[in-house]
Amino acid sequence: MEHALSPASLAELRRPRPYPAVSVLTPTHRREPENAQDPVRLRNVVAEAKKQLESDPSVTRERRTDVVDQLDRALAEVDLAHSEDGLVIFAAPGEHQVWSLARTVPERVVLSDTFLTRNLVSAHAAEQPFWVLSVSADRVTLWNGGVDRVVEARACGFPLSRNRVNFDAERQERIGDFPSTYRDEDTRHFLREADTAMTAVLREHPRPLYVTGEQAALSLLDEVGGVARAAVHIPHGGLASGTPEAVWQAIRPVVDAEAGRAADRVARELDAARGRKEFAAGVDEVWQSAREGRVRLLAVEENYRVTVRDDGDHLIPAESGDLDAREDVVDEIVEQCLETGADVRFVPDGTLDDARGIAGVLRY
Repeated sequence: MEHALSPASLAELRRPRPYPAVSVLTPTHRREPENAQDPVRLRNVVAEAKKQLESDPSVTRERRTDVVDQLDRALAEVDLAHSEDGLVIFAAPGEHQVWSLARTVPERVVLSDTFLTRNLVSAHAAEQPFWVLSVSADRVTLWNGGVDRVVEARACGFPLSRNRVNFDAERQERIGDFPSTYRDEDTRHFLREADTAMTAVLREHPRPLYVTGEQAALSLLDEVGGVARAAVHIPHGGLASGTPEAVWQAIRPVVDAEAGRAADRVARELDAARGRKEFAAGVDEVWQSAREGRVRLLAVEENYRVTVRDDGDHLIPAESGDLDAREDVVDEIVEQCLETGADVRFVPDGTLDDARGIAGVLRY
């Protein structure tokens, strides 16, 4: 299953497909007892997709057989033992993908000539991904960070490692016949390579960067390269060969503190915009501004979801399952704002009580 959305993968998902391109969405659950319903719910929604294919007169028998086969292959790849909060299956003639999301999605089947990507975009923005680079004298490991975990990332040559003939540098330094590990020219060259590789990662996937390692390692990385200078330093050694859980526990307090400071900055920007009358609040007002491309900064509470119906001029409250109800309108707004170059920030629940869960700073 796929987890990490990149600009390149999003562009690939958005390209037109031969009809029908099928998008199947279903909420999933991380824990018992809620996750007991997931297998049945998943089979039912895939069965609904097949039913829609069968009843669509514009789908030829050959193409229907192809897409049904792709749906079956996708279903076989789903790993519900490691579920997050939402699951998306894409299937089209000759291809399929399965995406696991750390944000819930409405249960839905869509047949079109493109895949439905807005839930992926919203989940990616809500996760606020970051990189962690763990540095030591003989190994540099890259970690992909999200809301509540890190996983090792294997990209641009990471993890980097080198063999050292005499690894006990601390002992050698004590007895005086070997220079400090981080004054060794080979170590400088090794960390310079790591800096170059990390620069390539950030060019392709720009995100906040945290760097862990002994203080001497962090200082040398600053000296030989550029990426660490703009990163948040966490002086904690031993993580280049550590477990994801060890890395997460080491960086979690720093990540939480950074998130708190970011939420405070968003609150100040919203207050200033209110004073300048460049402020929108509530799903209907923000939706109108997003459609006009006027939103410069969008703030959304992390778990804010709302079901609405479009009456032509405004969004009005609706119940899930109502005719023409739109259960993912928040995701639509997020994707629209990102498309028009807005900065999208997810903030803790309760932060935007006076704005009813969603607010924007307007360009004009």
